[in-house]
Amino acid sequence: MKRKTGQDRSITQNWRPTTRAIRGGTARSEYGETSEALFLTSGYCYDKAGDAAARFAGEQEGMTYSRLQNPTVQMLEERIALLEGAEACRTMATGMAAMTASLLCQLQTGDHLVGGRAAFGSCRWLTDTLLPKFGIATTIVDARDPQAFLDAVRPETKVFFFETPANPTMDIADLKAICDIARERGITTVVDNAFATPALQRPMEFGADVTAYSATKMMDGQGRVLAGAVCGTEDFITNTLLPFTRNTGPTLSPFNAWVVLKGLETLDLRIHRQSENAMRIGEFLEGRVPRVLHPFLQSHPQHELAKRQMDACGPIFAFEVEGRDQAHALLDALELVDISNNIGDSRSLMTHPASTTHASVSPDKQIEMGVTEGLLRINVGLEDAQDVIDDLDQALKQAGL
Repeated sequence: MKRKTGQDRSITQNWRPTTRAIRGGTARSEYGETSEALFLTSGYCYDKAGDAAARFAGEQEGMTYSRLQNPTVQMLEERIALLEGAEACRTMATGMAAMTASLLCQLQTGDHLVGGRAAFGSCRWLTDTLLPKFGIATTIVDARDPQAFLDAVRPETKVFFFETPANPTMDIADLKAICDIARERGITTVVDNAFATPALQRPMEFGADVTAYSATKMMDGQGRVLAGAVCGTEDFITNTLLPFTRNTGPTLSPFNAWVVLKGLETLDLRIHRQSENAMRIGEFLEGRVPRVLHPFLQSHPQHELAKRQMDACGPIFAFEVEGRDQAHALLDALELVDISNNIGDSRSLMTHPASTTHASVSPDKQIEMGVTEGLLRINVGLEDAQDVIDDLDQALKQAGL
């Protein structure tokens, strides 16, 4: 591969996804390094004052400041855009920075947003608490029902915001149906695709305008760094998102970008192996616990929709036991699986959402979202699936199941 091949869309758009994940976006320096270079610099120098002026005026290509551009970060942005099938991408310091920026960059006082009820706790805080502080009205609907989005539309509705699969209840939203409703009315769809990543689901193929990610999760995939990303058209990223981020500064560090670049190289291998493990463990739990919420199990009410939209199930699902006491007892009995609120890691992790990831959500809203006191979320890792099953088996027994 030549030095700039990875940045040439006329070439890289013909590569298959796994090749894009390894080589897409790569721009080698004059040293010809095989691994992406790590540029730890805050600023850049110019040969002449006129060059600086031309760059700041947008008349000359080149870097100006690492809050805006950085060679390592730029490589990651191009790689994620390629995987997503998007024209452009901007990365952020965290997943929540990406969610916040993707909304605030395009909303203002008097606008209206329709959001999915089942969502990560901090995403519900955005829609329920932060946006209304700025005079942006929000309506929360059951994202499993496309008609609910249509019924909530007002003349001032600007954005539909939802995630699928939803955290932690694994609700599946019909991407095509919801995006069709939005497009017919000039409404922008912002889809949180963190649970699936573009390796398993590409919302833009179903009509989504913007996809937002916590790249902390499967993209890094090994619990090392925080990162976020927003993908969209060149016009949206450059003219709507960039003015917001350049002046508010939710910038991804070059080191974290480099780590995520390395993570993407094994994304396809990891996520499919973890999906296989998650299927085995989901099948084990069925009949053993009161309820399993796994989109690729036939017991899931949206099983067929999930299979139409996703290439595999992903590593994450949820199940229910009898209340918080039993949930905590099961967690306390685990010997191999870690108690942790993270997801996407190569290690198997479990958490009790009502008391961790969704603790900031009021009890009545937790009930509305389907986050019960007995709900547990599991991230299935790369261990031997039978070892995870054995650990769950002994923990379930200790918890009375």
